[in-house]
Amino acid sequence: MHSDRVGPVPATDPRARKREQRGWYFYDWAAQPMYTSVTTTFGALFLKALATEDAKQNTALNGVNACMRPDGTESSLTNCDVSLLGWTMSAGVVWNYLVAAALIAQVIVLPITGALNDRSRNRKRILGTLAFIGSTAIALMVFAAGDNWQLAALLYLIGQVAAGASIIVYYSFLMDVAEPDERDAVSSRGWALGYLGGALALAIQLVLVFLHDSVGLTEGEAVRVAFLMSGIWWAAFTLIPLRRIVQRSDPPPLAGSRSVLTTGFAELWDTIKGAIALPLTLLFLGAYLVYNDGVATVINVSAQYGDQELGFGPDVLSVTILVVQLIAFVGAWALGRVAVRVGAKRTILGCLVLWIGVLIAAYYLQPGDKLMFWSVAAGIGFVLGGTQALSRSLYSQLIPSGKEGQYFSLYEMTERGTSWMGPLLFGVIADATGSFRPAIIALTVFFVVGFCLLALVPVRRAIRAAGNEPPALV
Repeated sequence: MHSDRVGPVPATDPRARKREQRGWYFYDWAAQPMYTSVTTTFGALFLKALATEDAKQNTALNGVNACMRPDGTESSLTNCDVSLLGWTMSAGVVWNYLVAAALIAQVIVLPITGALNDRSRNRKRILGTLAFIGSTAIALMVFAAGDNWQLAALLYLIGQVAAGASIIVYYSFLMDVAEPDERDAVSSRGWALGYLGGALALAIQLVLVFLHDSVGLTEGEAVRVAFLMSGIWWAAFTLIPLRRIVQRSDPPPLAGSRSVLTTGFAELWDTIKGAIALPLTLLFLGAYLVYNDGVATVINVSAQYGDQELGFGPDVLSVTILVVQLIAFVGAWALGRVAVRVGAKRTILGCLVLWIGVLIAAYYLQPGDKLMFWSVAAGIGFVLGGTQALSRSLYSQLIPSGKEGQYFSLYEMTERGTSWMGPLLFGVIADATGSFRPAIIALTVFFVVGFCLLALVPVRRAIRAAGNEPPALV
């Protein structure tokens, strides 16, 4: 641990602090289309289409009627295999394995990012570099076409890893821009603005996809342009936080005798050892890692479930995701207000109960039942932003002053280290059963266990144990 680092102190001028907070919000706005458009709306269906085309072409050479169920209907989970480096998998679960691979890759990358962030005198440069690498990769997905699912997968992998690494830096600036009593509200506003930006970008992209004929594009080409737009959006709006945020700590540089790789994992180990002295912080972190795995998995597989299990077309799914983003904007803002009145912990616990109910309802959804499908989607949207925003702000209260970078590195790295379990569990169950329905209900375990762990955390005592003064309500 490094005692020579001075923790950030937000601007004392309220007007200056508000200006920095508004700038900070815009990284949520900038990066959200990566998750809303690329991951949730278009990614799974686009990659499935490319992989299915590859499977059809490969099996056609052998005279096999590929991707067909015994009843003659098409399925990317039956007799529809693709290969990568000798590994054969169903085209319908390529996306699940890609999401798991991206999360595992971040376990390697994030400690290095944490070391750079924790010791850098220009964290904004790190944030910008990661954002521009990720946005470029996503924009280049415009060139993935036909059966070239491997190119799409590689570019998505780069974009997702860069996004995850940039989040460490972005989160660490929360303490630079907000006082402890402001963090729940500031974090919730950031998530709310992010969902609003994601909804706006997605609305523009859906107009392009739905009206592709009028602009002389095929539907596939319109989706690829949507990837290009998501990358440009991410890069362009990142310029706002880079201009407005002020770094308010002056940490020591990396030790000259250590490489970045060595320093990253050494500091991670130092942080883990130091965190052992804060068991209540670790208990909260454990609860978050469990229930957030469920949240992330639901986001990543929602389009798959609606498409391959419920039979909804891309138009219904895309509009539904757009509505979810708009409701998530309202939910993040509203739940932030609730947390100010009843405390972040109680609000998160209520959200987890709603998550369990949403998944149970999703299990019983019938193909073609749009009204019920939209009701479940609305439930997801309402609790989505509030769960993540309040977890972020509550964790910031449990971090020792001056060690924000180290602890947020641990927060993100361990999250990625466990968040492969949900997509992998979902993919394995779907692959084994040929249905996504038992896979979706299995995700309730993450919210049940997460609720139980979070309920055990005495938050006020945990904040004091970290050396911080608790806000009026926690």
